[in-house]
Amino acid sequence: MKKTLAILGSGHLGQQIAYYAISDSHYSNVVFFDDFTSDKERNGYAILGDTDNVEQAYLNNAFDEIIIALGYKHLNVKKALYERFKGVIPFGKVIHSSSWVDKTASINEGCVIYPTCAIDANAVINANTVLNIGCTIAHDSVIGKHCFLSPRVALAGFINVEEMCILGINSTIIDNIIIVEKTQVGGGTVVTKSITKSGLYVGNPHRFIR
Repeated sequence: MKKTLAILGSGHLGQQIAYYAISDSHYSNVVFFDDFTSDKERNGYAILGDTDNVEQAYLNNAFDEIIIALGYKHLNVKKALYERFKGVIPFGKVIHSSSWVDKTASINEGCVIYPTCAIDANAVINANTVLNIGCTIAHDSVIGKHCFLSPRVALAGFINVEEMCILGINSTIIDNIIIVEKTQVGGGTVVTKSITKSGLYVGNPHRFIR
């Protein structure tokens, strides 16, 4: 069945998701919605208006499913849009064919899994979360809603990352750790014990910055 994906946000992240959605044969067409442009198309795909036009466009059969393509600087808006459209419009997902996902793992609606990720047994990726290129999620770890994992993030087993967290490029989280919601882990950081206070953490071992 041919499907059209609506992507909320036509910036760089939205364009990347559109590329994978089409080139990896998840969808046959893409349309965009964007609150910050008056352009009518992006890379040959139509921009059908802003987020206030989404519901009517869906009722008009302009698309079948949506994904929210807002980056790590806009997680509050990303969450708000998800809650606005949940139960109203179906959310899609894109899991690149080069990624390995164990049959016991769970990847929920609205997620995007970039190429060459590995998601091990009983891992859970909750809704509206992005895993960038080459992330590794070991067994029995849980990633919360509305998170953003940069390239080559590595999580060991039995980790719980709560919602709206940002894990920077090449960050490493050892096993049996909890990371509280709205935490940012900087690039190359090694998290060696649970983080219970939201903020920015960097270094090896990790330390609180602000």
